[in-house]
Formats: sequence, structure tokens, C-alpha cells
Amino acid sequence: MPAVTKEEPRPRRFVFTVRQLNQYLRTLFSQDRTLQDVLVRGEIGDLTRHGSGHWYFTLKEQASQLRCVMFREEAESLDFEPTDGMAVTARGTVTIYEPRGVYQLVVRGLERHGVGDLYLAFERLRNKLAAEGLFDEGRKRPLPAFPRRIALITSAHGAAVHDLLTTLRHRWPVADIVLIPTPVSGPTAPPGIVRSLHQLRAVEGVELAIVARGGGPMEELAVFNSEEVARAIAEAPVPVITGIGHETDFTIADFVADRRAPTPTGAAAAATPDWRELLRQAQATRRLIARRLERLVERCRRELALLRARPVLRMPRLLLAPRRQHLDDLLHALPQLLTRSLAELRLRLERAAERLQALSPQAVLARGYAITRLPDGTVVRSAAQLAVGGAAQVTFHRGSADVRVAALHEPES
Repeated sequence: MPAVTKEEPRPRRFVFTVRQLNQYLRTLFSQDRTLQDVLVRGEIGDLTRHGSGHWYFTLKEQASQLRCVMFREEAESLDFEPTDGMAVTARGTVTIYEPRGVYQLVVRGLERHGVGDLYLAFERLRNKLAAEGLFDEGRKRPLPAFPRRIALITSAHGAAVHDLLTTLRHRWPVADIVLIPTPVSGPTAPPGIVRSLHQLRAVEGVELAIVARGGGPMEELAVFNSEEVARAIAEAPVPVITGIGHETDFTIADFVADRRAPTPTGAAAAATPDWRELLRQAQATRRLIARRLERLVERCRRELALLRARPVLRMPRLLLAPRRQHLDDLLHALPQLLTRSLAELRLRLERAAERLQALSPQAVLARGYAITRLPDGTVVRSAAQLAVGGAAQVTFHRGSADVRVAALHEPES
């Protein structure tokens, strides 16, 4: 029989806790002299000024990045104001931040070199599209007040879609939500976003689209600085709201969109009304209308009471009785009034006739006077109108005579 050999026991390996491993790596970093004083060149991004005075930012170079922290004492000694997109050379120490298990550069000094390549590319594209009018407020379309169908262009698995759906269902549950799964990071994101925006034409009834992505480093949000994405948003068949990153993040897509929201949650809020607020407004309006109707009815009731209290409406017969009695008196006195009026008119007529009779030429002739006329009918008022031997006609009270003038006499003075 073959001899049986004994298997030697394997030595037990040391098992780190997470904290122990981080502490070990920190020790290794601290023992490397190169990492104690390094110079790193890159472009500032994601700059945050904490309330403590410390600055947190990222140094970027194309697809690589390095987290950095600059404490208040060093930050206050700078003679310039760092901004996102600025190219700098940072001097500091590489160390491990144990609570998060990430390595970072503790910056002791910064030297600026101008504007970084990413920022320059951003500015060039922004100026180009602005010159074409893609950012003009006049071309931005109004959002529907009560959208019935909303398209979401975002990743199907990110936090953004959860925030969007939660907010939309809370604010406007009557809306139909159409999710168009779209890559929002990496090299496939720009053509994917463009493809999803083109798909809007094939989705029936969509009134509004939301392009959204959660927060992240600026290099990941840079897919929304693509020219093809910007033009696809401008050509979208419906209004587009962007909710990309955090409140301080701005992309080219935000400038082109019909409405920019600071976050995906903000985009959902901008896209929809809050049905609870609408209900409160409707109830407030109903109460206001009810109060106004009550005041109107009360005013009409008071006016009606005042009208009913007036004698003309309360006792109309009493108001008519004196007038009816006065009418009876007038009817009774009418014959006497007519008789008296006729007598007065007859007396006035007789007096007028007497005055006319007294003025009548016949009455004058009856007293012995006569009227002398020339042959042409002219009444003779002066002897100078006659001529000796001339003819004249004399009219008496009764009858007339044709005469010839025998002599003329001057009037006695």
C-alpha cells in the first residue's frame, strides 16, 4: 500500500477591518516622500466653499480626476478667486480620507494658469449657439398648464427617475408618464439622448418632455454640453424641461431648453401643477363666491324691505283715494266751469265787437262825415291833391257822388 502523507496546515491570514485597511494605506502614503509634496496640474471643477471656510474641488484632466481639499488657512492666503474651469497647478500632500476611504490631495498652494480646455470648449459652443439664437427667450415655448402625458428622458435605473416619478405622482397623478430609457453618462449618452428626443415624434399624445440626470462630477454632466444634444432639444416637437445635476450645475442643454430646473425633482415640479394647491385654490374661490353671493342676497333683501316699507307699495289705495276724490270734484265742477268760461268768452266777444264798431268807417260816415277819392281810388287827405275842374268821388254813409272841383280854399290858420 502506498504511504499516506499528511497535508500540512495552511497559515491563517490576517483579516483587516475597513478602518484598519484605511489606516494602513494612510501610513503607506505618509511614508512615501514623493506623495508628501507633489505638484498636480489640472482644471478646477465642482468647486464648493464650505461654511467653515474650507474649499472642496476636483482637479480634472479629460477622463481623470482627483479630489482635493484646501483648508481655510491656506484658502485665505490666495491672491485670486478660484472658479470652475480654471487651469491651476496645486501643491500639496496625497493622503487617505479614512471616513470615506478615498484618497485626496490636501492642497497647500495654488497657482493659476488661465482657463482650462473643458471650460474653453464649453464657452466656444455656448457662444456659437447663442449667436444662432438657440438661447433666445423668444423661441422658448410655454409649458402646458395641465399636461396629460409627459415623457421622461433619463436612465431607467438612476435616482433621477425615482425622484421624477415620486414628485409627478404626488403633484399631478392624473398625468400619463412615458419613460424613454436613455443613457445619461458615458460616450453613448449624447447619441442616446438625441435618439430619445427624436422618438418623441412617435409617442402619441406627449405634451411635454423632461430630460434629467442626478448629480455627479462635471465630466459626467459634460454629455449635456454636446452640440448634437443641444440641437435635438431645440428641434424637439414638444417643450423640454431640463433637470440636470445640482442647483449650481449649468450645461448647454439648460440654455437651450424651454425651461431649466435646478434638479430632477425641480423639473417635475416645474412640469406639473400641484393638485392639492389647485384644490385649495378652488375651495378658496368657492368660499369667496359664496361670501359675495351672500352679501348680494343680503343687499337685495334690504333693498326689497325698504321698498316694501314705502307707503306706495304698503298701502297703495290710501295714496290713490285723495286723487280719486279730487277727480270726482273736478268732474262735478266741470259743467259750471264750462258755463262760466263760455259766459266770460261771450262778454269779451261783445266788448270786442263794440270796439270794432266804434272804429268802423261806416260809423264815422253815419255821423255826417264823407270820404273823397281821386279817380284812381286814392283817398284825398289834403286839398292840394285836387285840381280846379278835376273829378273826384265822394262816399257818404249811404251812397256816393261824382263831383268836379269848382274852387280850392287854403286852410285857415
